[in-house]
Amino acid sequence: MQRVLIIGISGAGKSTFARGFAARTRLPLVHLDREFWQPGWVLTKRDIWRPRVAALAAADRWIMDGNYGASLDLRLPRADTVIWFDYPRIKCLRRAFWRSWSTYGRVRDDMAPGCPEQFDPGFARYIWRFNDLERHGILRALREHGSHLRPVIIRNDRGAAAFLASLPHESESVNY
Repeated sequence: MQRVLIIGISGAGKSTFARGFAARTRLPLVHLDREFWQPGWVLTKRDIWRPRVAALAAADRWIMDGNYGASLDLRLPRADTVIWFDYPRIKCLRRAFWRSWSTYGRVRDDMAPGCPEQFDPGFARYIWRFNDLERHGILRALREHGSHLRPVIIRNDRGAAAFLASLPHESESVNY
């Protein structure tokens, strides 16, 4: 594993998992939220975003944490592994509310500078509707741009922990 995409519903724990994966494998970690958002929660324009993602995906080794379906066509062909967090939406919504409450007003390490945690009802709706609206796009992108991949599907925290535990530490293996 040299180029790993971690995708799926918000609030499932992708960023936490990605940090654990990076610590275990020593692969460079890219949080796409950190790359996408500008201070004050300003979106990066598409004409800047796509070349930025293409440049990140061109690297030899990485873990990329984040969905951004409109750039899967750039990332999937370069990936050798996809880990898809397919959690129940109610669990993810609860976690997102907890995260908003517990880190409100602070910038998380997986977010861009100048983007403090906030509660956003639109984001809550996005989580609630994610599986209904985004799953089909992910499956289509996997068919069209990632047919060489067999996604690892993580459905719960026990599965995430077991997957991480199954990884050799970087010092235990010569080749990832």
